[in-house]
Formats: sequence, C-alpha cells, structure tokens
Amino acid sequence: MKNSLLYLLIITFYGAIFTSCENSDEAIKALNKKVNIVDEVVKVESYLSQGGKTRAKLTAPFMTRTMGDTTITEFPKNLHVDFFNEMSEVTSWLDCKYGKYLENVNKIYLKDSIRVISKKGDTLLCKDLWWDQNKELFYTDLEAIYKSPSMPFYKGESGMEATQDMNRITFKKSSGRIITDAAPQ
Repeated sequence: MKNSLLYLLIITFYGAIFTSCENSDEAIKALNKKVNIVDEVVKVESYLSQGGKTRAKLTAPFMTRTMGDTTITEFPKNLHVDFFNEMSEVTSWLDCKYGKYLENVNKIYLKDSIRVISKKGDTLLCKDLWWDQNKELFYTDLEAIYKSPSMPFYKGESGMEATQDMNRITFKKSSGRIITDAAPQ
C-alpha cells in the first residue's frame, strides 16, 4: 500500500511537471518588451547645479523626457540657457532651436541656429554643438564662427572647442582676421 501510494505520488508529480502551464512566444515577448515612459512638460524652467552651486538656468517652451535604457530629454521647440560663475553671476548664455540631453553621459547635443554669447560680447555661431557639462566645454566638428568686439570674425572650418565662459577657444582648420597688440597700425 505504501509502495502504491508512493508510486501514485511520483506519477502525479512528474505529470504535473510535464503538463504545467506554458507561455506562448507572444506572451513571453510581451512580458519582455521594453517600455519607454515619455513625460511632456510645457514652459520649462530648470536649474542645473554641480557641487551645490547653480551652474545654469535652462528655459524652453516644451520638453519631452523619455525614460528607457537611456534617459533622453529633448527640447524640440527652442532652448535658452544662462550660465553662472562661482558667484552666481551670468557669464554667458546660449540660444538654439533644438536640444537633446543625454543624462547617462551628462552631455547636451544642440543644433539649428546655435548662438552662444559671453558677458564680454563674444559670440559663437554654429549649426551643431555639444556641451559637456562635466568638463564645462562646448565643441563641434562642423563650421563655427566666432565674433568679438575686438575682432571682426574668426572661423573654424572643421570645428572648435571652447570653455563654457568662452575664455579659451581653439579652432580646427581656422581662418579669419585677428588683431593683436603687436600688429602694425
């Protein structure tokens, strides 16, 4: 009797294993499907800080934030940023028609009618620009034009790199007119 009860229990156990529920391929794909959550914001005003200090103020009429494997924030309808120094004074500002923030790498990609102006009146114009928030650098591999009250213009045909406050600018394959103190009058 004990043997037949044990035999019945073993057969029931194996029967349950081999006839248990199974998900279809479609059900498994649905469970594993990556879902991106999209937030939309109107009239954006955001402050960016590092080390407890306000570094920039961003304003935009519209923003979307897509959360997935990589969190991406897009500004498809214009973007304005004021940059601050250690004493919270505006040192430069930026305007463009499109921006995309890649949160994982702390970089912002800007394009279309980009204009960066420093407090001194220096102006940087380009079509495509990266802003590395960690390094506080702007850079591009496309043509960039720099205008200053002390210089007519300066052009980097293959791009440029500049500090956020535009105190240091390096052009690639450059051309333009430069006025120096040593130049004959």
